[in-house]
Order: sequence, then structure tokens, then C-alpha cells
Amino acid sequence: MKIISICPSNTEIAAYLGLTSSLMAVDNYSDWPEEVKTLPKLGPDLNIDMDQVEELKPDLVLASLSVPGMERNIKELEKRNIPYVIVPNPTSLKELAECMLFVGKATNREAFAKEWVDKFYQLLETYRDLSNQVENPKKIYWEWWAKPIFTPGASNWLTEMSTLAGGINIFQDHPEASIQTNWEEVIQRNPEVMCIVWVGVQKERINPNLILNRPHADQIKAIRDKELYILEEPLFCRPSPRLLVGLQKLGSLLHPQLYPPFDEQKDPFIGI
Repeated sequence: MKIISICPSNTEIAAYLGLTSSLMAVDNYSDWPEEVKTLPKLGPDLNIDMDQVEELKPDLVLASLSVPGMERNIKELEKRNIPYVIVPNPTSLKELAECMLFVGKATNREAFAKEWVDKFYQLLETYRDLSNQVENPKKIYWEWWAKPIFTPGASNWLTEMSTLAGGINIFQDHPEASIQTNWEEVIQRNPEVMCIVWVGVQKERINPNLILNRPHADQIKAIRDKELYILEEPLFCRPSPRLLVGLQKLGSLLHPQLYPPFDEQKDPFIGI
């Protein structure tokens, strides 16, 4: 099957299903696994070169509506009669597992996807058991955009990941998936841990001083205790199986005495 992915998370789902060799081309932001970096690039996910997609004659395009504006891609795919599926946009880890099954069915990898999902739930159960052993969950502030400040609310996988890693998202009292807030509110809630993952920005490009130099930053316990972490955005902000790698990293940061040490070279789902 000849496949095109026009969204980074879909590219990663395809890779976990063993479909990397079937990918013909990807959007500009798809950067994992390493093999996709040499594939033809079709432009940013909000401005896909549909002429190039049409010329490649794929058997299937893995499309998405996870970002406003992506509906233009769907209209063009329909207009040109290019076969496609819209991969659902998950807000929870359970919905992520359902996305794997969805893509597995669409690409004739259903049995493999079911095997992956079984292992996925086993890992979640392991982390749920570990989280139940945490006596004092750490209060976490997530920042995934800086100006204005945006942070995840209750209906967001980062809240679920926080709990499984032995933490509490300090904005989980808001039901939304994403909340616009302000620095004064962050100071007031006084997190014990700060996790900075600006969407679409590489970890290396985020200077911690941009946070440390904010007004009254030294009033926050996380900063006083040096628990400010700049994290890899793809492991926390993309709805793909790599969120489980992010979960492993988060657990090891919050409770290193209880959770397994994090090994960035080790992925629990590679080679299943």
C-alpha cells in the first residue's frame, strides 16, 4: 500500500504500525522516525501541495482535522478524488489507542494494531499501579504556549499523563482541553514542577531564562526548588504513541525513587 501522511502524529502512528516503508511522502513537520526525513516533503500541514499529492497517486492519505485550517486539505482531497481517511483527534490516551485501531483497519494492519493496543493498556496499568503508590502527588504546571499563556485543562492527555506519573495538573479544575491564563494565576497556584513544551518549538530553542526572568518567578516553589523542565515537544504535544515515551520520562522526573529510570533510546512499542 502506498501511503501519504499529511500530519506529524499520523506519520508516527504509521511508523508504530510498521508502515514506514509504505510512506511515499509526508508533511514538512513530520520528523520521526529518522527514515521519514529523506522522504519528499509536501509543505506545512496547513498548506499541503495537493498537486504533488495527486501526482504521487497514493492508495491512501492519512489526513487530520486536529488543527483549525486542515479542513482545506480535506476539501482538496475530495475535489481530486484522492483516497483518504481522517484520523480522529484524540483528547485522551484511550482515544489514542482507538486511533491506532482506526489506522490499523484502514491500512490492513488491524491485527498488529490490536497487539499494540494490548501492550499499550498493560503499560498504562503498570503506571496506574505506580501512581497509586505515590503519597504526595506533585503539582504540575504545563505551559504549551507563552504569549499569551496557554495550558492544558482536564480534557487533555497531559492531565491524564500527570496523574499516571504521580502528579496533578494545577489547571485540571478547568474542563477545557486548553486554557488561556496569565502569569499571575500561575504564581498564585504555586506549582511544585513546571513543564515547558511550546507547541511546534524545539526544546533547544527554548531558553529557560525566558521563564526565570518573568516577574516574581522566584515566588514559585518549582523555580526555587529547580524543578523547571524544558521538555521535548513531540513526546508531550503530538497525539501519537510517543506520548507513552513522554509518560515514562515524566514519571522518572517526578518520582525517580519509585518510577523506572528513563532511557531515551528505549521505546516500549518498537519491535512488538
